[in-house]
Amino acid sequence: MNKSEGQSGNLPLFGVTFKSVSLKSQLLHGGEGSLLESAIKKRIMEFLNISQDDYSMVFTANRSAAFKLVAQSYPFQSSRKLLTVYDHESEALDSMVNTSEKRGARVMAAEFKWPRLRIHSAKLRKMIVRDNKKKKNRGLFVFPLQSRTSGASYSYQWMTMAQENGWHVLLDACALGPKEMDSFALSLFQPDFLICSFYKIFGENPTGFGCLIVKKSTVPLLEASGGSGIVSITPANNLLRSSEDNSGTDTELEQIAKNHESSENETSDIIQCRCLDHVDSLGLRLVNSRGRYLINWLVSAVTKLRHPNRLDHFALVTIYGPKVKFDRGPALAFNIHDWKGERVEPALVQKLADRSKISIGVGFLHHVWFSEKYEGHNSIILEHNVKEKETVGTKNRKDKQGITVATVALTFLANFEDAYRLWAFIAQFLDADFVEKERWRYTALNQKTIEV
Repeated sequence: MNKSEGQSGNLPLFGVTFKSVSLKSQLLHGGEGSLLESAIKKRIMEFLNISQDDYSMVFTANRSAAFKLVAQSYPFQSSRKLLTVYDHESEALDSMVNTSEKRGARVMAAEFKWPRLRIHSAKLRKMIVRDNKKKKNRGLFVFPLQSRTSGASYSYQWMTMAQENGWHVLLDACALGPKEMDSFALSLFQPDFLICSFYKIFGENPTGFGCLIVKKSTVPLLEASGGSGIVSITPANNLLRSSEDNSGTDTELEQIAKNHESSENETSDIIQCRCLDHVDSLGLRLVNSRGRYLINWLVSAVTKLRHPNRLDHFALVTIYGPKVKFDRGPALAFNIHDWKGERVEPALVQKLADRSKISIGVGFLHHVWFSEKYEGHNSIILEHNVKEKETVGTKNRKDKQGITVATVALTFLANFEDAYRLWAFIAQFLDADFVEKERWRYTALNQKTIEV
């Protein structure tokens, strides 16, 4: 359960409590929960244009919990395959893959063509339509509409093809912004599972939760499992006892409690969805156009940065995935190279960005496929990412090949100032002494040194 921060402005808008129940039981017998939970659930379903007659929803602690719940409940004994379409490593997906493998699933993954990381269509089509005589209950097809790392967008037609060939479809909408989630055509494609994340959509205390939405006709196929990861949304007045000893005044606490005190005041609960209302007020065209302009301007601007002391005008930045493109997502995967052509470690880029209050992550692109045209490039470009993989009674080391990258994603609230600040930060690396100066600065501060 979330606790108050002590400042009235930081008091929780709602609480999150864990429930020990299986996914199937919660979907069949869980009920609607508190008035606050019911109001938020109704608002989200309306926002996504999903009928409560066709789908049921549970709240999860986060995105990873939603993926794991599906893996724990899906009938892999009869539908043995798990097919995923991700160009990057994901903690949530790894959790699903590991759980599914332990339950007997045969895991397959799409591959992505170098250098633009487009789906290798011929290979994916073959995996979807194979064994044509056995179309019933083939397995689970896990599909994102956009890559959270490279920004690549994928066609809805892959979902249609999977459904026509007997796959259950899990649609991962976590990479989409709120207004994009409002506009995709669920009524046409009707996936069996939908996972979306409302991180910092309902405020910052708590930061958010995940949503797992399941088609009601699919629920009977699920298997009972040990429940973990399902949460309930509780009204803030249940949390105020822990705040009474803090610095907030009685008037402030009473005012917050009053907002949730009466069952007749349900409209005050829906105010917690103010971020969704704000997005609605802006409109789909404005939100999407602004995001498209910003990410494409950023891609164009950083690709023009060239080292001035190189005769060949060597590029400062390498971008992985789509470049300037109308339908690309707001995420960007890139690496920065110094004047010698050597990569600046993404972890160092992240540390320096943190100091400038710029949010940059570190990701790992995988399942990269090289055609004959790029034969020989894979040994130069790909690196090993070794992780320990738990197996029954022992530990094995799972060796993956891919590319470590710096990542950034523009939110739907980002403006040109945000994009320009990021460009200006990256442009600093044109200074041949910049990386060395910063490395020595971190050494002087007794921080871990990252070798470049």
